[in-house]
Amino acid sequence: MKSKSTLPPYICTYSGDLLAGVDEVGRGPLAGDVVAAAVILDPGSPIAGLADSKKLTEKKREVLFDEIREKALSFAIARASVEEIDQLNILHASLLAMKRAVEQLSVQPEFVLVDGNRKPRWDYDCDTVVKGDDRVAAIAAASILAKVTRDREMVALDKVYPGYGLAGHKGYPTRAHMEALERLGATPAHRKSFAPVRRQLELI
Repeated sequence: MKSKSTLPPYICTYSGDLLAGVDEVGRGPLAGDVVAAAVILDPGSPIAGLADSKKLTEKKREVLFDEIREKALSFAIARASVEEIDQLNILHASLLAMKRAVEQLSVQPEFVLVDGNRKPRWDYDCDTVVKGDDRVAAIAAASILAKVTRDREMVALDKVYPGYGLAGHKGYPTRAHMEALERLGATPAHRKSFAPVRRQLELI
């Protein structure tokens, strides 16, 4: 029986220390901002266990969240709002959030690695890495910061808009969320340009 293939590590031509990884979380949900993070790791303070945030338990993410913030040379967390998502579309809002995150780093990077296959419009030397959160430590760290931040925000929104289950599904279009949307209507935290929300608003 053949073993499952694994992605090779990404080989970056940049060999200095000021390498930033950037990733975003929240493109698929019907509600909430899209959140991005950028991280420059410290080669002298390695962090064990970095991986795609989606593949880690919530407890492990929380532990790594604190460790990344403590040990990174620099990190920043940014977002694009629900209003910006509706105005720009989710792809361009995600790129905007990533651009903001990198620009807010207290230490400016010499090279940036962007998760995915699209990069923001900027003047940084950079490259894109498909499935980068599985292949580049700095991108994995960014994905963890972004996911923990967004998850916490959705838990807080659940208290503002009870009945939708936002703390559980984090805004993703689960059956429970769709049923709540149909029953209760859309909130200001919902993305009006997303089809399920738009259809509900058209019924009003």
